[in-house]
Amino acid sequence: MKTKLPIAMSNKHIHLSKEDLEVLFGEGYELTKKKDLVQPGQFAAEERVEIVGPKGSLKVRVLGPVRKNTQIEVSVTDAFSLGVESVIRNSGDIEGTPGLKVVGPKGEVELDKGVIVAARHIHMHTDEAKEYGVKDGDIVSVKIDGIRGLTFHNVLVRSGEGHKLEMHVDMEEGNAAGVKNGDLVEIIK
Repeated sequence: MKTKLPIAMSNKHIHLSKEDLEVLFGEGYELTKKKDLVQPGQFAAEERVEIVGPKGSLKVRVLGPVRKNTQIEVSVTDAFSLGVESVIRNSGDIEGTPGLKVVGPKGEVELDKGVIVAARHIHMHTDEAKEYGVKDGDIVSVKIDGIRGLTFHNVLVRSGEGHKLEMHVDMEEGNAAGVKNGDLVEIIK
């Protein structure tokens, strides 16, 4: 049974709904792909927006493609800088989360929810999940070796046909563990 997998650190970013994209950038606007991400169909866009909270603002990259709901992913430190509560959630689970203002070149959107600190998770294709002895929705622990080695607990497995093997943590978690993108980590369950 396999146990090693690559890790990647996720910086602050935003996923936009089609409606919000058009308010921020103009009617009929399409995102411009900068580079593909590891997860199939996902990409970093050339576009950036400003997110504005009660205490401060940050520029963030837009990730594509568009989604059903706008979601902003920040670190705990970013949330503090913005002046919003840091709510750790799985991607897509935005009910009861803080909102803020998003400013683009053509307009702005006032969100009443959608700001999360993304919970650490592992993406796996269904075939990879079988090789690792896990299934979608499992919660595992992941060991990081090295001078700043540690164990991450409560890591969600997200398995499906549209996933590719990679663990995601935010920049703070990755820096605390002393990892860089592509380093191998180990599931220890």
